[in-house]
Amino acid sequence: MHINFPLILVIAVAVAGLLALLDLVWLAPRRRRVIAAYQAQVDTPDPQTLERLDKEPLLVEYGKSFFPVLAVVLILRSFLVEPFQIPSGSMKPTLEVGDFILVNKFAYGIRLPVVDTKVFDVGDPQRGDVMVFRYPNEPRINYIKRVIGLPGDHIRYADKQLYVNGEPVPRDLMRTEPDDEVPPGHPLQSLAKVDIYEEYLEDSAHLIRHKRLSQPARPQEWLVPEGHYFMIGDNRDNSNDSRYWQSDQMPRELWGMVPDNYIVGKAFAVWMHWPEPKLSNLPSFSSISLIH
Repeated sequence: MHINFPLILVIAVAVAGLLALLDLVWLAPRRRRVIAAYQAQVDTPDPQTLERLDKEPLLVEYGKSFFPVLAVVLILRSFLVEPFQIPSGSMKPTLEVGDFILVNKFAYGIRLPVVDTKVFDVGDPQRGDVMVFRYPNEPRINYIKRVIGLPGDHIRYADKQLYVNGEPVPRDLMRTEPDDEVPPGHPLQSLAKVDIYEEYLEDSAHLIRHKRLSQPARPQEWLVPEGHYFMIGDNRDNSNDSRYWQSDQMPRELWGMVPDNYIVGKAFAVWMHWPEPKLSNLPSFSSISLIH
């Protein structure tokens, strides 16, 4: 079950705002009239009686108290910056499981909360951006991958080499290390290695990861349609992205490319690492960094 937090937040703001408006328009003037009538009937008004007559209903008091806080959270989260947690290793080594990231919500345009309709255009995704988007097969779930193909691009992936518009994307081998995704005790654990490359995608330089033991998939190529983006994870051999078939049971379904109206925002910073949120395992702030 996926909780629609934006919808809950919008409803909470609306309810709190209506309670505050109700008090402003009807309840507060009514209290003032009652107080004025009481003061006209007595020579020396009792302070405790005045306080009781002027007391707001508890629900209204809570609504008025929470409304500005909820409204600020809604504005920040919907139009400026939203936090996310990385649940999988599909973006390793750029992002690790348990990283808490910040996402710029206005980098690609101002969108209305809940309905995600763009109302003001700011910019478009660029090759190399790390982007959060709604998973096309289940829009309630957020995914994060790297933008590889823009509308009109021709993308090819063959023998673990990425090509954009016919040109191989340059990369340099940086290091080789043990594959930490192989379970302990696995017969191939000692042989499982990953190559870490620095890949250069136009002005973007970022790290990617290839498993040495995994076999290259058959060569594939795609043409990115208008209004869509081709997304790939930096963990190239362990990422469900625009390259692959996705299947629960049957039939198989290709989720393919990400339409513009499913874009959430641009990831720009890691602000905390907490792989297992619990009191016995405190978060780490040593990995605070910008996302490239």
